[in-house]
Amino acid sequence: MVIDLNDRCIYNIAIMKKLFVKYVSQNILGMVGMSLYILADTFFISKAVGSNGITALNLVLPVYNLIFAIGAMIGVGSVIRYVVEKNKGDTSSESYFFHALLWCIMISVIFILIGIFIPDRLVGLLGGDSAIINTGKNYTRIFMLFTPFFMCNYVCNAFVRNDGAPSIAMCATLFSSLFNIVFDYILMFPLGLGMEGAALATAISPIIGILICCIHFCSDKCSVKLKPSVPSVKRLFYSCQVGVSSFVAEISSGVITIVFNMIILRLAGNIGVAAYGVVANTSLVAVALFNGIAQGSQPLISDYYGRGLRKNVGSILRMAVISSLLIAALLILFICTFAPFVTSVFNSEHDARLASYAESGLRLYFTGFIFAGINIVGSAILSAVESVKYAFAASIMRGFIAISIFAFALSAAFGMTGVWLAFPAAEFVTMFIIVKGLRKNYSNYNR
Repeated sequence: MVIDLNDRCIYNIAIMKKLFVKYVSQNILGMVGMSLYILADTFFISKAVGSNGITALNLVLPVYNLIFAIGAMIGVGSVIRYVVEKNKGDTSSESYFFHALLWCIMISVIFILIGIFIPDRLVGLLGGDSAIINTGKNYTRIFMLFTPFFMCNYVCNAFVRNDGAPSIAMCATLFSSLFNIVFDYILMFPLGLGMEGAALATAISPIIGILICCIHFCSDKCSVKLKPSVPSVKRLFYSCQVGVSSFVAEISSGVITIVFNMIILRLAGNIGVAAYGVVANTSLVAVALFNGIAQGSQPLISDYYGRGLRKNVGSILRMAVISSLLIAALLILFICTFAPFVTSVFNSEHDARLASYAESGLRLYFTGFIFAGINIVGSAILSAVESVKYAFAASIMRGFIAISIFAFALSAAFGMTGVWLAFPAAEFVTMFIIVKGLRKNYSNYNR
């Protein structure tokens, strides 16, 4: 049994609340820790390199999102299939862990080759001019060489979390993030490595996470088997069917960044992109909170779903949605109050235009999290109960279709204000798909 429950407390709401708080709180800490190292990159780069450094970082961030998205799709998809099939007594589930790691390593080769041979072309393709390419090419090369570790870290963390060890999964994420932050400073300032130092700190950090996950894999409490298997495209797609919403949840940040960068470069130039870098990187902390709820709920829901415990699934679903609404309200209140302070942290050159764009952007952009929170949590829950149709439709809508349409339409009508409003508008539209899917599943599992 993946989660330490017994038949006597299976329907006990108090026990479920304790499990929910335990899993969600530890996953929130882990996810926030992971987002903080991107904020640390942004902060230290702003001090060491200035606005050009923030612009370069923001332009290559979609590549980082893509790497994480693939790791999330394979890792989360594989672990959901593993948990559900294991609880149904299917012994073939034992090969999912090895299979996920193997495919991550194979896919990573593409990123490694791009990082070795054409990082400058990649930065240029993402919108960088000659100055930005010169600033960002080595950063891009270094972190792409470590792609296998980023992807495999996601897989390892997902399996540890679902194997009844959320504390170890949290520690793996927190300590890898702490390593990144500390070595960001050491490599960039005392050693004077600049952007390259930031890239090295980021690239090495997932290795720390994998090593900590190995503590669980080597313990007597571990039920995950590293059972070798031949790579199967059919099994990969079977896993990715339920992992696709995790893919889109991660990649949507990259797609949004690319679309916004294109529009903002035309409207406000490099300073506008730097301001968006402040907004986007700050929003990663908000996204991390909702991902924490989603990833904390998923092991519980997958376990209950695999054992056919309908009421339990409905109860966890309700707790997750209420939690996301409360956190969204607190986030919006915080940003509306402290937007100038948040902007000043990353504005080392005290650029008035950057401050103006970023403060306005933070306040407008963050209103979208009242809807985005429900969408992020809802997509993960729908995947956990194998409701692939709704999870996929919502993920595609929020990650690609709605955000692109609103970004181009609203920016054409309202300029930079329209850019910031595109995110809440897209999330609002997507919420209707999520709510429909959740209501359908809630009615099924609340009886």
